[in-house]
Amino acid sequence: MTPGSGTVEAHGIGGQADLPISLELAVSGAVAALVVSFTVLVVAWRRPRYDGGAFPGRPAPALLDAVTGSTAFRVGLRTLGMVLALFAAFTAVFGEDSLTNPFFGIVYVWWWVALVFASALLGPVWRAISPVRTINAAIARLSGSDPEEGLLSYPDRLGYWPAALGLYAFVWLELASSSPTELGSVRLWCAVYVGAMLIGGAVFGNRFYENADPFEVYSSLIAKLSPWARVEGRLVVRSPLANLSTVASKPGLVAVVAVLFGSTAFDSFAESEFWVKTFQNASVSKVLLDNVALLAFCVAAGALFAVGSALTPSPAGVARGELPRRYAHSIVPIILGYIVAHYLTLFIDVGTQTLARASDPLGRGWDMLGTAAVEPSYWFSYHPEVLATIKVLAVVAGHVVAAVAAHDRALSLLPKRDQITGQLPLLAVMVGFTAGGLFLLFSA
Repeated sequence: MTPGSGTVEAHGIGGQADLPISLELAVSGAVAALVVSFTVLVVAWRRPRYDGGAFPGRPAPALLDAVTGSTAFRVGLRTLGMVLALFAAFTAVFGEDSLTNPFFGIVYVWWWVALVFASALLGPVWRAISPVRTINAAIARLSGSDPEEGLLSYPDRLGYWPAALGLYAFVWLELASSSPTELGSVRLWCAVYVGAMLIGGAVFGNRFYENADPFEVYSSLIAKLSPWARVEGRLVVRSPLANLSTVASKPGLVAVVAVLFGSTAFDSFAESEFWVKTFQNASVSKVLLDNVALLAFCVAAGALFAVGSALTPSPAGVARGELPRRYAHSIVPIILGYIVAHYLTLFIDVGTQTLARASDPLGRGWDMLGTAAVEPSYWFSYHPEVLATIKVLAVVAGHVVAAVAAHDRALSLLPKRDQITGQLPLLAVMVGFTAGGLFLLFSA
């Protein structure tokens, strides 16, 4: 996250010096945990259990099912989304061009980070509250058309590629642009996003949002790690691994996970002593270096994963080039683990600051929400060793779950003779991600 006056660089708290053990031992332990997990899986998990969502789950309590499936509940969520969107627009248009404007916290913390945590706990939150879906539905109702149906059919070959580009555009704004904390720049980005989504929805219908809305695709992917799902219209509780196995292997999926994983890795790298010295001594601008490095991290993440997946034996009827898409769902737990490790304190501390500032959006001494006096406790600042431990556990847990998901998919794809050795290239990539990710997190 971009530093600036009035905004705490909260996710930078808790570094290598705060680990209760050495960084080398933490990396070694994490890699060992991943390798041991794979060994246990090979011995005890010999047939696919979740692939394709075959695991139905248990019915949720009838009252919860009835409430969450009701029209009133859906309308309430849509209303909440529109109220939040209108409030954000109000702060963007009439608020001060200062980091005390809650608009920055709404965009960079509530929209980008809190949405991930909410989706992991509750399901596809953005789909439920999306203001662009609501506006599109209202326009369709006024024109007498169906919001599900657009003028054209969404091309299958596009898949998630528009979402991948949209996600890259957002992380570029935050991490590599020259003006991530200028009100005009962030406001323009949001306006372009809304315009593109409304045009896309009018042309292709709601299927456009499922594939092209960067925030809906991101939220829906993370939601696969929640315990909730709707199966044949019924709310069920089931293993996140069962939900994760239902991720559609569409074109662009590898690009989406590469942008999410690579950008988070770059955000850690950008705070490292090495990178600070590099751009301080460079003959070119920091913005240029950041742009090159951000693109390199995203491309490298996608390329390494694609190579590791493509090196696994290709089953009959599946082209080798399609294998990365088949395994890409396994990267989602890694992404969530890194989001927790990298942005937890940002979410808690700056999210709390944003709530306080939202009570006085124009800087006039108001207390509209009764939260103006709320202040972050900065608890992790006084307990950095706890934060460092949480970082390691989040990264390790994400990689272990990823290994389980990849193993379950491999059992359904690989011939029996290759079900152990065939997974080794992808395991090697995940080991590299584990070691490299921990090193970057604690090099800040």
